[in-house]
Amino acid sequence: MSLHLYSHPFASFCQKALVALYENATPFEAHLVDLGDEAGRAAFQAIWPMGKMPVLRDEARDLTIPEATIMIEYLDQRYRGAVRFLPDDPDQAWRVRLRDRFYDLHVQEPMQKIVADRLRPADSKDPFGVEAARMQLRTAYGWIEQDMAGKTWAMGEAFSLADCAAAPALFYADLVEPFGEGRSVASAYLARLKARPSFARVVEEAAYFMPFFPKG
Repeated sequence: MSLHLYSHPFASFCQKALVALYENATPFEAHLVDLGDEAGRAAFQAIWPMGKMPVLRDEARDLTIPEATIMIEYLDQRYRGAVRFLPDDPDQAWRVRLRDRFYDLHVQEPMQKIVADRLRPADSKDPFGVEAARMQLRTAYGWIEQDMAGKTWAMGEAFSLADCAAAPALFYADLVEPFGEGRSVASAYLARLKARPSFARVVEEAAYFMPFFPKG
């Protein structure tokens, strides 16, 4: 098999890549990366020295593709399926990329800051940083509420790279900073993402690890 994905089913950016692979039933071999295992970490860093997941190896082309966004664009170019993750129209394409970056930078990142703080020892907590991350999420929710009004997916009726990014970002963000009242559009969008077969499969595969999610 040409494609090999190095990832962990519980990691949000890995889930982003998995959604894209499952959308088009793209054949690949999965490799579970356990960064807590010294030998496993060393083996993974031999593939990608930065040690960040996910990483895609295309053995047929002898290429290593890190970063979920780049990986999905690569799949769209080289392993194209019925679902197009980036439209051919350049104006539509940059709008997709804008939303992809939005969900990564303004939803994923602050969510991960909150989760990381929960894992810190009591004497290393950062309440100021956590509150700033919560404020960023609340601001992001407000933008989503406006941007998603009247749309099924991030770009309208076509599922795209932006939705691959939004699915795990919103799933985990809602756990650490719930949408709350007045966010019916964002809540409905997340519900549609959860019902999408590709992301439903991702959530099911991560179910074993959910009890380990750090509670507040």
